[in-house]
Amino acid sequence: MTINQAVIKKIVDLAKQYGATRLILFGSALERPEDARDIDIACDGIQGWKLYEMAARLEEELAAPLDIVPLSPPTRFTRLIEEKGKPLL
Repeated sequence: MTINQAVIKKIVDLAKQYGATRLILFGSALERPEDARDIDIACDGIQGWKLYEMAARLEEELAAPLDIVPLSPPTRFTRLIEEKGKPLL
């Protein structure tokens, strides 16, 4: 799967619909978008199960596996994502 601007736009648009305030792309989709087997996204602003509902919708619409990480509460892992990832929102 290739991660291109159309895929990024779809991710951002759907995340906004769910109320996302921050969205960060990280992992293989950022480092090697042409070879990515999944999409790794970190998100803030979507509470509880709605975050995972959004992730399921994205997986379905993109026909690609998606890993979602909540940015709150902050951890060493989320700080690393914030440092190395690409903000989409």
